[in-house]
Amino acid sequence: MRALTLDFQPRRRSTPLGWSLLAGGVVLALTCIVIQQHLSGEVELQQGHLQTTQRVLSGDTSTGSGTKVSLTPAETREQAQNLAEMRKVSQQLRRPWERLFATLEAMPRDNIALLTLTPDARKGQVRISAEARDLEAMLDFHRRLEATDELSDVSLLSHEIVANVPEQPVRFNLSATWEIGDANP
Repeated sequence: MRALTLDFQPRRRSTPLGWSLLAGGVVLALTCIVIQQHLSGEVELQQGHLQTTQRVLSGDTSTGSGTKVSLTPAETREQAQNLAEMRKVSQQLRRPWERLFATLEAMPRDNIALLTLTPDARKGQVRISAEARDLEAMLDFHRRLEATDELSDVSLLSHEIVANVPEQPVRFNLSATWEIGDANP
């Protein structure tokens, strides 16, 4: 019978490759932890910006702890400018654009060609540049605009007879107050 050898404590079989794999795994795990913490911090920062922006947009300047968010003077000025710009755009959008265009399109324009239409919703005025076949057609167009419900105080700003064209048309500019009627100002 052969002798039996029992080895209750085997020799370690660690190799340089095993140690390098263990070191690489530890470095990779630490790198992942650091990146995760950095990304968590970025997420918290972005959520804070989002909450602040939502409070500013909703007009609520109080934070969860009951303290007020203080804006710097530059931020306050910028916010006031943005609000003024939004009000200006809102005022322009509330104007009865369709009625103005319908009024101008419904007018007979046999002897008139509209060149430009420049509305100023803030002032409630509209400027019309046009070309007429002759002075009588220009004056007739002026009278018709004055008779509409949409426009009032129609004024002739300038006119010019185009001499270098054989028909000698009249180019002119009109200014009128744009009545808003029952629309919200």
